[in-house]
Amino acid sequence: MRRAVVLMGPRRVGKTVMIHHAIQALIDEGASPLSVGYFSVDHPIYNGLSLEKLLEYYAQSSGLNYKRDQIYIFFDEIQYLRNWEVHLKSVVDAYPNIKVVASGSAAAALRLKSQESGAGRFTDFLLPPLTFYEYIDLMNKSDMVKEPIEDHPRRYFAANNIELFNNEFINYLNFGGYPEVIFSPQIQANLGRFIKSDIVDKVLLRDLPSLYGIGDIQELNYLFTTLAFNTANEISLQELAQNSGVAKNTIKRYIEYLEAAFLIKIVHRVDHSAKRFHRANYFKVYLTNPTMRAALFSPMKADDNGIGSLAETAIFSQWFHSDATLYYARWDKGPDKGEVDLVRLSPETQKLVWAVEVKWSDRYCEKLNELSGLIGFCRQNHLKNVLVTSRSKTMNCQEQNINIEFLPASVYCYSVGYNLIHTKELKWVK
Repeated sequence: MRRAVVLMGPRRVGKTVMIHHAIQALIDEGASPLSVGYFSVDHPIYNGLSLEKLLEYYAQSSGLNYKRDQIYIFFDEIQYLRNWEVHLKSVVDAYPNIKVVASGSAAAALRLKSQESGAGRFTDFLLPPLTFYEYIDLMNKSDMVKEPIEDHPRRYFAANNIELFNNEFINYLNFGGYPEVIFSPQIQANLGRFIKSDIVDKVLLRDLPSLYGIGDIQELNYLFTTLAFNTANEISLQELAQNSGVAKNTIKRYIEYLEAAFLIKIVHRVDHSAKRFHRANYFKVYLTNPTMRAALFSPMKADDNGIGSLAETAIFSQWFHSDATLYYARWDKGPDKGEVDLVRLSPETQKLVWAVEVKWSDRYCEKLNELSGLIGFCRQNHLKNVLVTSRSKTMNCQEQNINIEFLPASVYCYSVGYNLIHTKELKWVK
C-alpha cells in the first residue's frame, strides 16, 4: 500500500528511539545506510523549508535519486513544518519509491490534519506512555503476577503478593510513565528537573506557543498546573473562568491546545440513565501520564491524600491503547445521587456496556451501603455486573441482585494494559 506512517505521542515516550530501532532494523535486513534519511524537523535550520527541499538535501548528501531509487525517509517532529500534511500527501502521491515515516508530539492536531488531508494516504499510530503492564515487563518483574484463568471472561490477573505489587504500582504512578525514568535513579531523585523542565516546559513554552500563536504563556501555565493538581476531578469552564479571571472561550481554547499536545485528556459526562448531555458544562480532566503530577508537585505515597485520584488517572491512561470512548456518570438528583468513574457505552446502541468504580480502599468491600449510587446506576441501566477496585482485596458480593466484583486497583490496571496491548479488546460480562 502506498501510504506514509504517522507516529504520534507525547514527548519522551520513545518515538525517536523507536525510529532509530526501525532504521537499525532496515540496515540489519540489508538496506543500504545511504538509502535511509532522518530529519529532526524541529531543528531551527529547517525553518520554512518544504519536504521537497529536504529531499533535495538528502539527495545531495547520499548521491541517490529520491525520484527513482528505493529510499526510506523519517521526519521527526513534523508538526513544526507548516502545512506538513499537504507536503507529505504530495510526496506519497508523486514518489511511490519513497517509504515515509513521520512522527510528532502534537498528537491530536496531527491526527486531525492527517484525517482531513491524508485520507487514504496516511496510516496513524499512537504511542502512549507506558502501561503498568509494560512497566512491570521492562522491570523484569512479571513473576509478581499469576496468569488469569483461561475461561474467566475478563482475563484478570492476580498478584502473588499484593503488598509488594502495590509498592510497584506506587512507583509506577510516580515514575513509570516514561521509559527513561524507570531505569534512572538520578532522574527519579530530581523528577521536577527532568519532566517539568524537559517535557512540560518545552510543550508549554515552545511547542504550543509556536504552533498556535499563544501570547500569554503564564495563563496557559497556570491553567495546566491547576488541571494537573486536580487530575481525575470534575471541573467546569465557568468555575475555571471565575477562579482565574480568564475568559471562558480562552480557557476552552487552551484546554484544546493542552489536549492536542497530549498533556491532558477530556472525559465527558453522562447522567443517571447513561445519556449524554447536549451541553458539556461539566467534564473531567485527566493527565495522560500520572508521572507528570509527581514531577510538578512531589511523588506520592500509598496513604497520601490524592493517591486515589492518581490511581484513577493511571487506570484511565491504560485505555489510551484502545479506540474506546469512555465517559463518567454523575447526577445530583434523586435518592441515589452519586458518580461512577468509568462508563463504556455501546457505539451502536449507546446503551451502557460496563462500568467501573475506582477506589483505593478496602472499606467498601465491607460497607456496600456506601456504594448505593453505583448500585442505583446499575439497576437503572439493567447492568448485572460491575467492578469496584480496592486497595488489596479480591472478592465477589451480591447487592440488590447486582454482582459486585472487587479487584485491587493495581491488578486491574495491569490487566487492562495487558489485555489491550495483546488483544486490543477486553471481554466483559454484560
